[in-house]
Amino acid sequence: MTRKRARKAAAANRLQVVSPIDGSIYAERELATSAQLHRCLRTSREAAREWARTPVSERARLCAKAARALLPRRDEIALEITYQMGRPLRDSMRELDGVLERALYMTSIAETALADIVPDPQPGFRRFIRREPLGVVLAIAPWNYPYLTAINVLVPALTAGNSVILKHSPQTPLCAERLGEAMQTAGLPDGVFQFVHCDHAGIEELIRSDDGVDFVAFTGSVEGGHAIQSALAPRFIGSGLELGGKDPAYVRADADPSAAADGIVDGAIYNAGQSCCAVERCYVHESVYDAFVREALERIGRYRLGDPRDLTTTLGPLVRAEAAARVRARIDAAVRAGARAHVPESSFPESRPGTAYLAPQLLTEVDPSMALMREETFGPVLCVARVRDDADAIARMNDSRFGLTASIWTFDLEAAERIGQQLETGTVFMNRCDYLDPALAWTGVKDSGRGCSLSRLGYEVLTRPKSFHLRF
Repeated sequence: MTRKRARKAAAANRLQVVSPIDGSIYAERELATSAQLHRCLRTSREAAREWARTPVSERARLCAKAARALLPRRDEIALEITYQMGRPLRDSMRELDGVLERALYMTSIAETALADIVPDPQPGFRRFIRREPLGVVLAIAPWNYPYLTAINVLVPALTAGNSVILKHSPQTPLCAERLGEAMQTAGLPDGVFQFVHCDHAGIEELIRSDDGVDFVAFTGSVEGGHAIQSALAPRFIGSGLELGGKDPAYVRADADPSAAADGIVDGAIYNAGQSCCAVERCYVHESVYDAFVREALERIGRYRLGDPRDLTTTLGPLVRAEAAARVRARIDAAVRAGARAHVPESSFPESRPGTAYLAPQLLTEVDPSMALMREETFGPVLCVARVRDDADAIARMNDSRFGLTASIWTFDLEAAERIGQQLETGTVFMNRCDYLDPALAWTGVKDSGRGCSLSRLGYEVLTRPKSFHLRF
């Protein structure tokens, strides 16, 4: 083998984390071999049998302990997040707070959520439904909220009695390693939690193998969801798919434009807009439209785009230069088609073509047919359109192939509930957005996916019911 071919072969078996901060290689990891993947599966299946016999209270205790074990390393973990995906360090430091909140809530409700379901008594019979673990759960986590999205699956899956194999994004492999260390520190039995670094072929092998996984929890793109479904086709196993979003906001005539701008701009720009539930479409009643646009532009002007390691930076780069280029191209196409871009790129000097750094943008005079209004942008861009009334807003909000969240900005609680019932979405917010309450089901409709995480319902998809009909 020539030296050049040898280098190519070596590169094919490794992943490289290219930091969006400066394009340097931040980390490299070996990809798992086929033999290693099968060994992981065998170990996981063997561990699952014993773990399922462990009392729910003990499983919950160990999972909560694992979440807490991350906290002493908060500064180190935050810096790793920033280097791997570009989020400002000041924001990366807060991710573990959400991890702990979700982990502690899900473990606190576990015994109740997993308790036997007992119907009305029937003389001479003992009847109940018991929830049993599925076996081996494969969790495929994304880079944009690398700990939060992972913990949504890991804690309920493990607490329910499953073993878990985590395959994290190739952009954030160190997060999988830190989670593994936390599980080990907490004292989870060997094999109950494992992580692998592998490519798409490796994922397919984990799913399609005769001894493959029993459930796949995937968070990622619609295209990725279709690939998972295709891989699952030969086997009768379930999946939970949290996919894309094109989330709308509606500012009613009775809303405070200033307060609405505070929440909606943050919901659109935070994490450089790289969130499945980011606000990308904003429909504003014509009576408050001008005031809202003015207030929103003022909020956008406060952001400081720059090196995310600097604690004064409030907007970091996108995850890759290619991602910034795609968002920039979509903005340009909308402007050529008649949209008006309100934020001069010159007001954000760090924004430069060819890099991952991109200025935030607000566009008006957008047409519903534009790609910027129909496809997930995943960047710091907010589109604003006028609407005449509630009916107009509802029709436009539902005019999407996605349905993850929607927010309504109003002082009228009854109106918010009435409008929310007509929206095709998994979550309806009033006067807030871009937040996951662990007591509520996180789910989507249409191309935003299927299944559910968090809340007591999150345990249902990670277990199977077994009915006991005992005559005595």
